[in-house]
Amino acid sequence: MIVTPTSTQSASRHDSPRLLADIGGTNARFALELGPGRIGLVEVLRCADYPTLEDALRAYQSMPHVAAEGTVRHAAVAIANPVTGDRVRMTNHHWTFSIAAVGRELGFATVAVVNDFTALAMALPHLGDDDKRQVGGGTPVPGEPIGLVGAGTGLGVSGLVPIPGVDGGWTALRSEGGHATFAPADEVEADILRFAWREFRHVSAERLLSGPGIELIYRALCHCRDRTPEAPDAAAITQRALSGACPLCAEVLDIFCGVMGTVAGNLALTLGAQGGIYIGGGIVPRLGECFDRSCFRSRFEDKGRLSPHLAGVPCYVITAAYPALTGVSAILAQQLHGIV
Repeated sequence: MIVTPTSTQSASRHDSPRLLADIGGTNARFALELGPGRIGLVEVLRCADYPTLEDALRAYQSMPHVAAEGTVRHAAVAIANPVTGDRVRMTNHHWTFSIAAVGRELGFATVAVVNDFTALAMALPHLGDDDKRQVGGGTPVPGEPIGLVGAGTGLGVSGLVPIPGVDGGWTALRSEGGHATFAPADEVEADILRFAWREFRHVSAERLLSGPGIELIYRALCHCRDRTPEAPDAAAITQRALSGACPLCAEVLDIFCGVMGTVAGNLALTLGAQGGIYIGGGIVPRLGECFDRSCFRSRFEDKGRLSPHLAGVPCYVITAAYPALTGVSAILAQQLHGIV
């Protein structure tokens, strides 16, 4: 996918509203784009409440304030899953669907479906200063690659690489880097890895950097220290850590942030991301200053002889509410170029 600067359009309203969706393993976010850059009517539905993607789409479209905007002819969906053909089967949820069948059943003339982190990467050039928060590093180098990583139900990885000779043009990477093998950086993480091997033959970075990953780290620490787990899930672990009520839960979050630093630093080296590393997903933006104070940045830069190289690379936490919708809008506009 290619990102180009947003072009000036004479019409303030599309001929028909465009439906935009950002589908994660837990929540599905829907919106309408009524005109260029005019994204609104955002609704968040729980995936578990709907048997299929089509059911969730129908539920959104049937909402009175959405239906009042008119018939949708074009739709774009960002989904937390590889998209390599017509058939999509979600990794972290039970939905499976045919892209063509969704278009036929819902009467869409166009249905674009892309990986959610491809869509989020597409949004990065459009983020303003109020849409992100810098965590360490210096100034991004214009025109250099940009990395993207984010933890939620799973771990997404992508990036933007500049297109030679195209001013402001970028190629978004279709990456599944979250499934790269996890490598421990100290004895505690080695213990966590040994514990995780009891459940999984392959322990990926996603096994730790996700909501279920927070729970795995917690269970591993309880096992290693002969303690009975008390926090039932990731939300409770996070709440107890942030409130100061549980030192063990606080250690879980610090380990999570440290592993995120290592993975983000690996990505920066792999891409040569002098344009910066962006951190999205549902978990890190909610940690606020706890993340900023954590060992994330020291672990990001902890690359031996390459540490000085990474010291200047800026990292940004994405704070915009629904950034992937901006990216998927750009993808749909590109696909419709010359059609609409």
